[in-house]
Amino acid sequence: MLGFSNSGCVLRTEGTTVNSRFSTSGKPIQVLVILLGSLLVGCVRSSSPPVPTAAEPATDTNYEYTIGPGDKLNVFVWRNPDVSVTDIPVRPDGRISSPLVEEMVAAGKSPSQLARDIEKRLADYIKEPFVTVTVVDFVGAASEQVRVVGEATTPQAIPYRSSMTLLDVMIAVGGLTEFAAGNKGSIVRSSAGKQQQIAVRIEDLIKDGDISANVPMYPGDIVIIPESPF
Repeated sequence: MLGFSNSGCVLRTEGTTVNSRFSTSGKPIQVLVILLGSLLVGCVRSSSPPVPTAAEPATDTNYEYTIGPGDKLNVFVWRNPDVSVTDIPVRPDGRISSPLVEEMVAAGKSPSQLARDIEKRLADYIKEPFVTVTVVDFVGAASEQVRVVGEATTPQAIPYRSSMTLLDVMIAVGGLTEFAAGNKGSIVRSSAGKQQQIAVRIEDLIKDGDISANVPMYPGDIVIIPESPF
């Protein structure tokens, strides 16, 4: 008989006897062998872990954008159009200035955090101000940008966005140069104060369309693409 356990399937023979008079050409023994074979295959499939076919996207649904120098912001103050402004640049020192709010630090904050800080400043002039901050031109905090160096068509720093993948990054930089050793590329990632280097197959991904070579990106990643030796 065929039994089941937490670790898979167990074949037990107690209490079951196959008549020795059945020859290998007899139908009963053939049916029994086929039946047992099908059951065993099904058990192996059910107990074996699934083989991944592609990288899962980054699980960063709680990611919140951080404002950085070079960003442009819209500041909307409800029922107060005179102090609502558009296209405010975040200066290199990370600060902004708007009507009634001067020298406010914006870099390193989320849009909602900055809105609450502006509300506190405006409370001296406006009763119960309600502020909304929208980022309209993205650069992002330097610590969260994804940098691509080496044999990319256009090496650059890219603002990170939620669920970004290696494919997204390579599209943004225009792919590989003709001298790139794409399958020898790597991602340098910092985590808990330590750096790790992750091998990636960029050439397989963008030239052969091998989606299994796609991997999730994280804020602050550095993609290194070396030059081919020949």
